[in-house]
Amino acid sequence: MKAGIHPTYDEVKVICACGSTFETRSTHKGDLRVEICSSCHPFFTGRQKLIDTEGRVDRFQKKFAKARELQAQKQAALDAKAAKKKLLQ
Repeated sequence: MKAGIHPTYDEVKVICACGSTFETRSTHKGDLRVEICSSCHPFFTGRQKLIDTEGRVDRFQKKFAKARELQAQKQAALDAKAAKKKLLQ
């Protein structure tokens, strides 16, 4: 690496709007202020609510159940065929 062309990589303090702070390293000068962090984001805290719009989850579960049913029927047919073949031997 050439000397003098890269920015300095110093420790900075990240401050969230919720009041949470932590330290990291960055080329940014000064403190970083963010609107949302892992301490207050609903996805990471478990407070997120999934909303089923237009029955998408139900449709997926029905399709998945039908696929499982077809797979079970195919397996049963294969087992019956193998048993029949074994009897003929």
